[in-house]
Amino acid sequence: MIARQLDLFVEDEADLLEECRSKARTYERAPREDAEEMYGDFVDAVETATEALADMRDRFARTLGAAAAEEYEESFNRAVRRRWPELGLEIENR
Repeated sequence: MIARQLDLFVEDEADLLEECRSKARTYERAPREDAEEMYGDFVDAVETATEALADMRDRFARTLGAAAAEEYEESFNRAVRRRWPELGLEIENR
């Protein structure tokens, strides 16, 4: 089920994921004097995508009992870390 939710996220939020990739590429290619600003832009894009994932996770978790919701959240976060390591670093903080 979580894999399907993440597939839907890819479909629904393709622009967010592309922005993360684009910002990462821009940061990696940035001259030294611009790198800090480009990294900040990348982090902002990652935070936006992570918030959208956390919203999806939390909406579904609210439909579950307390124990099931906790297990689901852990499984969801693990799946995010595997699929998008750059987003997985933030997902548990949301």
